[in-house]
Amino acid sequence: MQAPKDAIVIDGSEGEGGGQILRTSLALSLITGRPFHLIKLRARRHKPGLLRQHLTAVRAATSVGAAKVQGDALGSQELVFQPGPVKHGEYAFSVGSAGSVTLVLQTVIWPLLHAPGTSTLSFEGGTHNPMAPPFEFIAEVFLPLLRRMGAQVQANLERVGFYPAGGGRFTAKVTGGEPLQPLEWHERGQVVRRQARAIYANLPKSIADRELRAVQNLLGWERSELRAIEVESAGPGNALLLSVEFEHGSELFSAFGEKRISAEQVAARVVKELGEHLGSDAPVGPHLADQLLIPLALAGGGSFRSHALTQHTLTNMEIVGRFLPVKFEVTDAPGGTHRVTVGAR
Repeated sequence: MQAPKDAIVIDGSEGEGGGQILRTSLALSLITGRPFHLIKLRARRHKPGLLRQHLTAVRAATSVGAAKVQGDALGSQELVFQPGPVKHGEYAFSVGSAGSVTLVLQTVIWPLLHAPGTSTLSFEGGTHNPMAPPFEFIAEVFLPLLRRMGAQVQANLERVGFYPAGGGRFTAKVTGGEPLQPLEWHERGQVVRRQARAIYANLPKSIADRELRAVQNLLGWERSELRAIEVESAGPGNALLLSVEFEHGSELFSAFGEKRISAEQVAARVVKELGEHLGSDAPVGPHLADQLLIPLALAGGGSFRSHALTQHTLTNMEIVGRFLPVKFEVTDAPGGTHRVTVGAR
């Protein structure tokens, strides 16, 4: 492939070697106008190269940014991306499988927030995928934080799409042009509200009931905090969501039903993840920490405290720093937590 001489060369096998490297590169290329040449794309994955959800992200970025691209094909392990001007409008993106569409949103949201104008977006594919944040995480945790930073963005779920059938749909409205404000988030405050939701489609309600009963036994939550929710979906599926609203923000953890995995095991998985978060006093969980890096970098500063930083997050820091003149500083904080600070480089 022929890449521009000024293209940023990125080795996709670096760090955790996954799709986040691609999504961050696409978003920040559109914002900065800097082309990139990505090699060894998703090299550390069982199926390396572009899968459908990654290809949809590439084509979504190409659409909103009038970009030129080489290597946009299923299985491709090399990509050259030359950004053009970002244009607002009405866009529809379909994965064509149960691949995550919440991750496609997280590719195009940053350039659309950066450029003046308003866009209406629709996404079809997997809204509830074990390898990505479910829609409720986006709507209840992630977007409220962006609005605290000054972003104008809303999202609405129209149909649930479970893995492997997909067929889900949600819409979003993004108005850009206003700079994001730095976020300082170090304390979460007291618990305001707790909720366990067992979402299921085309499966017996007893599965959801057993999950909720296990949550009640493990956490001691009240019956009023437990909800079984039947939804329409193209195929069978089940997700158990545990959300906690604090005085200064919310967190949500999820686990998904699988064949040969009992309802009690599903509950134990997500209870363990929530327990690790509640065992510290940090406001930010490991998945949210990863997703806060780009908005804080675009805001030019800010900091937060998390109880865990994944390899995914550390890799994302490296990629963000290749496009934007910022640096991330990670220091130890009280209670075994970590403070992440974003500043000018």
